[in-house]
Amino acid sequence: MTYQNTIAQMQSIIEANGPSWSAIDAESTARMAIQNRFPTGLDIAKYTAKIMRADMEAYDANPADYTQSLGCWHGFIAQQKMISIKKHFGSTKQRYLYLSGWMVAALRSEFGPLPDQSMHEKTSVPALIEELYTFLKQADARELGGLFRDLDAARDAGDDVKAKDIQNQIDNYETHVVPIIADIDAGFGNAEATYLLAKKMIEAGACALQIENQVSDEKQCGHQDGKVTVPHEDFAQKIRACRHAFLEMGIEDGVIVARTDSLGAGLTKQIAYTKEEGDLGDQYNSFLDCEEVDPSNIKNGDVFLSRDGKLLRPKRLPSNLFQFRAGTGEDRCVLDGITSLQAGADLLWIETEKPHVEQIAGMVDRIREVVPNAKLVYNNSPSFNWTLNFRQQVFDAWAEAGKDVSAYDRDRLMSVDYDTTDLAIEADEKIRTFQSDAAKRAGIFHHLITLPTYHTAALSTDNLAREYFGEQAMLGYVKNVQREEIRQGIACVKHQNMAGSDIGDDHKEYFAGEAALKAGGKDNTMNQFAAA
Repeated sequence: MTYQNTIAQMQSIIEANGPSWSAIDAESTARMAIQNRFPTGLDIAKYTAKIMRADMEAYDANPADYTQSLGCWHGFIAQQKMISIKKHFGSTKQRYLYLSGWMVAALRSEFGPLPDQSMHEKTSVPALIEELYTFLKQADARELGGLFRDLDAARDAGDDVKAKDIQNQIDNYETHVVPIIADIDAGFGNAEATYLLAKKMIEAGACALQIENQVSDEKQCGHQDGKVTVPHEDFAQKIRACRHAFLEMGIEDGVIVARTDSLGAGLTKQIAYTKEEGDLGDQYNSFLDCEEVDPSNIKNGDVFLSRDGKLLRPKRLPSNLFQFRAGTGEDRCVLDGITSLQAGADLLWIETEKPHVEQIAGMVDRIREVVPNAKLVYNNSPSFNWTLNFRQQVFDAWAEAGKDVSAYDRDRLMSVDYDTTDLAIEADEKIRTFQSDAAKRAGIFHHLITLPTYHTAALSTDNLAREYFGEQAMLGYVKNVQREEIRQGIACVKHQNMAGSDIGDDHKEYFAGEAALKAGGKDNTMNQFAAA
């Protein structure tokens, strides 16, 4: 609806309720309604699911149209990210948010900092989704509030042309609300527990849920050792649980991202159920590390498999976990990807140990032999040493091509001594184009960084502490923070406005008229930044 249509609708409602509502101003209520376009999380999930589905179709038509996101652990971080995107690029198109279970565990648990092992309160995940969208909606309200004030000023000045232009901006306003891909870990329990949590996450606004094939009570970070996977049917049950949750909540086009950790997972907690040779359970079991057993040498507590007429004993650790054969990770990832898509997942996530386009593409090519439109979400993880990895990739490529690499020590390529070399420059260019290259070659629809704002917060705080508590003292803050905010046009330099002070003043005027006691008067020190 347009601005004027919304005013007319509100006026009709007010008039229909008689004289007791006569003090309610239709334009004020219309402004409040426009500033709160998404009253519930389900409204957000419905809106963002359509965006994500359209982006997936666009990617299928042209792999250059990939999408991106950054992980956020607080609503303010998400808000500032989207404000910055609109400022620098003019649109939020193809740019999402990622909610990382790692950051929830490390930063949002009542237990304090925790490792990424699903020990945090699972309710903290939907709570963070709701918080992220609360801040994004507040960014809408703040920006629209500024347009409303500009509209009033244009009217007061009798500038009809400017007033019409501002009203057009209001009618075509692009929201800060974008899709969130939300990490549900391994489901925090069985399929029923997954379904219950999925509903809460969807209700909070999530249009995309990312679930991994690890065992819930043995879950590890994707970039640590000791990962334990589950048989395919167990994982399929959780995928179906997420789909049921989406459908129950009325999000028919909700997106499920199925993550496989098999590349780095050498263990399983259970042997898959199988009815006949070659079925899915049997394929899972075929990767187990087994030894042939003499029937006369059976020990108490042994577990056996029968294959090709042989009696085999899977290797079982003291932890009661079974071991996969070394070197089977990629084959297991391929099978995981195919079966997850066949079970109803929409996107895949292959957790790798390094960022290498051809390694990812090799697996995706095999998956696409069965599911031609398979596409990935990929973790551009801070757990990778990107500089070292890409310098080594360039070193190896040069060596293979017969180029002289005698000036470089492959094990020391992270050294600052190499920062200005041709090898380092080529490696940096490959890092710069990694996302584009992988989108085109390796089927990656969505690139994300899981923990970027965790690291930026630590880095910026370290820099401030060094300067402020050192010789620079107050200049350390003024020169490196506030002056840069002003120079770069960072909106939160006016922190009172960012926190909603002007929105509150608008509401006071709506509710109290001339009796409103507003905070934004001449003595408000925020006015010192009027020219910023």
